[in-house]
Amino acid sequence: MVNRSTDKVMVPTIVVVSILVPVAVLILMYLPERYDVLGGSFKNFPLFHAVLNFFTALFLITGYYAMKKKELIWHRNLMISAFFLSAVFLVSYVISKISNEPVPYGGEGILKYIYFFILITHILLSAIIVPLVLFTMYRGLTGEVEKHRKIARYTYPIWLYVAVTGVLVYLFMAPYY
Repeated sequence: MVNRSTDKVMVPTIVVVSILVPVAVLILMYLPERYDVLGGSFKNFPLFHAVLNFFTALFLITGYYAMKKKELIWHRNLMISAFFLSAVFLVSYVISKISNEPVPYGGEGILKYIYFFILITHILLSAIIVPLVLFTMYRGLTGEVEKHRKIARYTYPIWLYVAVTGVLVYLFMAPYY
Protein backbone atom coordinates (compact mmCIF):
# COMPACT_ATOMS: atom_id res chain seq x y z
CA MET A 1 0.00 0.00 0.00
CA VAL A 2 1.36 3.39 -0.96
CA ASN A 3 1.69 6.17 1.55
CA ARG A 4 -0.89 8.86 0.69
CA SER A 5 1.64 11.56 1.57
CA THR A 6 3.80 10.20 -1.26
CA ASP A 7 0.86 10.66 -3.65
CA LYS A 8 0.48 14.25 -2.42
CA VAL A 9 3.99 14.95 -3.67
CA MET A 10 4.29 12.65 -6.67
CA VAL A 11 0.96 13.25 -8.39
CA PRO A 12 1.40 17.05 -8.62
CA THR A 13 5.04 16.54 -9.62
CA ILE A 14 4.01 14.21 -12.44
CA VAL A 15 1.35 16.69 -13.58
CA VAL A 16 3.83 19.60 -13.61
CA VAL A 17 6.49 17.59 -15.46
CA SER A 18 3.84 16.39 -17.93
CA ILE A 19 2.97 19.98 -18.76
CA LEU A 20 6.49 21.41 -18.74
CA VAL A 21 8.09 18.79 -21.01
CA PRO A 22 5.84 19.28 -24.08
CA VAL A 23 5.77 23.07 -23.58
CA ALA A 24 9.58 23.21 -23.40
CA VAL A 25 9.93 21.05 -26.53
CA LEU A 26 7.41 23.24 -28.37
CA ILE A 27 9.27 26.41 -27.39
CA LEU A 28 12.60 24.92 -28.45
CA MET A 29 11.20 23.97 -31.86
CA TYR A 30 10.46 27.63 -32.55
CA LEU A 31 13.65 29.24 -31.27
CA PRO A 32 14.64 32.12 -33.54
CA GLU A 33 18.26 30.96 -33.55
CA ARG A 34 20.22 27.84 -32.69
CA TYR A 35 22.96 27.44 -30.10
CA ASP A 36 25.93 25.12 -30.35
CA VAL A 37 25.28 23.45 -26.99
CA LEU A 38 27.85 20.66 -27.23
CA GLY A 39 30.58 22.59 -29.05
CA GLY A 40 30.37 20.82 -32.39
CA SER A 41 28.12 19.82 -35.21
CA PHE A 42 26.14 16.71 -34.36
CA LYS A 43 24.46 15.55 -37.54
CA ASN A 44 24.04 12.05 -36.11
CA PHE A 45 21.31 13.08 -33.67
CA PRO A 46 18.54 11.67 -35.90
CA LEU A 47 20.22 8.27 -36.20
CA PHE A 48 20.92 8.22 -32.46
CA HIS A 49 17.26 9.05 -31.79
CA ALA A 50 16.11 6.28 -34.12
CA VAL A 51 18.36 3.78 -32.33
CA LEU A 52 17.00 4.89 -28.95
CA ASN A 53 13.43 4.54 -30.22
CA PHE A 54 14.16 1.13 -31.72
CA PHE A 55 15.57 -0.23 -28.46
CA THR A 56 12.77 1.40 -26.47
CA ALA A 57 10.26 -0.47 -28.65
CA LEU A 58 12.26 -3.68 -28.28
CA PHE A 59 12.34 -3.33 -24.47
CA LEU A 60 8.62 -2.52 -24.39
CA ILE A 61 7.70 -5.61 -26.42
CA THR A 62 10.05 -7.85 -24.46
CA GLY A 63 8.81 -6.38 -21.17
CA TYR A 64 5.21 -7.00 -22.20
CA TYR A 65 5.96 -10.67 -22.90
CA ALA A 66 7.89 -10.98 -19.63
CA MET A 67 4.80 -9.72 -17.81
CA LYS A 68 2.58 -12.19 -19.68
CA LYS A 69 4.90 -15.02 -18.59
CA LYS A 70 4.79 -13.73 -14.98
CA GLU A 71 8.49 -12.85 -15.09
CA LEU A 72 7.79 -9.71 -13.09
CA ILE A 73 11.41 -8.85 -12.24
CA TRP A 74 12.30 -9.00 -15.94
CA HIS A 75 9.18 -6.99 -16.75
CA ARG A 76 10.13 -4.29 -14.25
CA ASN A 77 13.75 -4.14 -15.43
CA LEU A 78 12.84 -3.99 -19.12
CA MET A 79 10.25 -1.27 -18.54
CA ILE A 80 12.69 0.75 -16.45
CA SER A 81 15.22 0.32 -19.28
CA ALA A 82 12.64 1.55 -21.81
CA PHE A 83 11.94 4.52 -19.54
CA PHE A 84 15.67 5.26 -19.24
CA LEU A 85 16.10 5.17 -23.03
CA SER A 86 13.08 7.44 -23.45
CA ALA A 87 14.57 9.89 -20.95
CA VAL A 88 17.92 9.85 -22.78
CA PHE A 89 16.01 10.40 -26.01
CA LEU A 90 14.17 13.38 -24.55
CA VAL A 91 17.35 15.08 -23.30
CA SER A 92 19.13 14.39 -26.58
CA TYR A 93 16.14 15.59 -28.60
CA VAL A 94 16.04 18.87 -26.67
CA ILE A 95 19.78 19.36 -27.24
CA SER A 96 19.35 18.62 -30.95
CA LYS A 97 16.48 21.13 -31.24
CA ILE A 98 18.58 23.81 -29.55
CA SER A 99 21.63 23.00 -31.68
CA ASN A 100 20.35 22.23 -35.19
CA GLU A 101 18.10 23.91 -37.71
CA PRO A 102 15.00 21.90 -38.57
CA VAL A 103 15.28 19.79 -41.72
CA PRO A 104 12.23 19.91 -43.99
CA TYR A 105 10.76 16.75 -45.47
CA GLY A 106 11.46 16.61 -49.20
CA GLY A 107 9.21 13.76 -50.26
CA GLU A 108 6.27 14.14 -52.58
CA GLY A 109 3.05 12.41 -53.51
CA ILE A 110 1.45 9.79 -51.30
CA LEU A 111 4.64 9.38 -49.24
CA LYS A 112 4.34 13.01 -48.13
CA TYR A 113 0.82 12.37 -46.77
CA ILE A 114 1.87 9.14 -45.07
CA TYR A 115 4.91 10.87 -43.54
CA PHE A 116 2.89 13.78 -42.18
CA PHE A 117 0.21 11.48 -40.78
CA ILE A 118 2.88 9.46 -38.97
CA LEU A 119 4.70 12.61 -37.82
CA ILE A 120 1.58 14.40 -36.53
CA THR A 121 0.27 11.35 -34.66
CA HIS A 122 3.78 10.72 -33.30
CA ILE A 123 4.05 14.30 -31.99
CA LEU A 124 0.56 14.39 -30.47
CA LEU A 125 0.93 11.01 -28.78
CA SER A 126 4.44 11.82 -27.54
CA ALA A 127 2.94 14.66 -25.50
CA ILE A 128 0.19 12.39 -24.16
CA ILE A 129 2.62 9.61 -23.29
CA VAL A 130 4.60 11.67 -20.78
CA PRO A 131 2.00 11.57 -17.96
CA LEU A 132 0.91 8.05 -18.88
CA VAL A 133 4.45 6.68 -18.56
CA LEU A 134 5.15 8.61 -15.38
CA PHE A 135 1.94 7.47 -13.69
CA THR A 136 2.37 3.88 -14.92
CA MET A 137 5.95 3.75 -13.63
CA TYR A 138 4.98 5.35 -10.34
CA ARG A 139 2.08 2.95 -9.72
CA GLY A 140 4.20 -0.06 -10.68
CA LEU A 141 7.16 0.92 -8.54
CA THR A 142 4.95 1.64 -5.51
CA GLY A 143 3.32 -1.78 -5.80
CA GLU A 144 -0.14 -0.49 -6.70
CA VAL A 145 -0.71 -3.35 -9.11
CA GLU A 146 -4.36 -2.70 -9.98
CA LYS A 147 -3.79 1.00 -10.68
CA HIS A 148 -0.66 0.07 -12.62
CA ARG A 149 -2.55 -2.46 -14.76
CA LYS A 150 -5.41 -0.04 -15.45
CA ILE A 151 -3.19 2.71 -16.79
CA ALA A 152 -0.68 0.35 -18.45
CA ARG A 153 -3.46 -0.87 -20.78
CA TYR A 154 -3.36 2.57 -22.39
CA THR A 155 0.28 3.44 -21.82
CA TYR A 156 1.79 0.39 -23.49
CA PRO A 157 0.22 0.67 -26.97
CA ILE A 158 0.67 4.45 -27.10
CA TRP A 159 4.28 4.28 -25.91
CA LEU A 160 5.04 1.50 -28.38
CA TYR A 161 3.41 3.50 -31.20
CA VAL A 162 5.49 6.57 -30.32
CA ALA A 163 8.70 4.51 -30.26
CA VAL A 164 7.99 2.72 -33.55
CA THR A 165 6.85 5.87 -35.34
CA GLY A 166 10.00 7.60 -34.08
CA VAL A 167 11.98 5.07 -36.10
CA LEU A 168 9.65 5.51 -39.09
CA VAL A 169 10.05 9.29 -39.00
CA TYR A 170 13.80 8.80 -39.14
CA LEU A 171 13.52 6.40 -42.09
CA PHE A 172 11.35 8.89 -43.98
CA MET A 173 13.73 11.76 -43.20
CA ALA A 174 17.08 9.93 -43.62
CA PRO A 175 17.59 11.04 -47.26
CA TYR A 176 17.24 14.70 -46.25
CA TYR A 177 19.65 14.84 -43.31
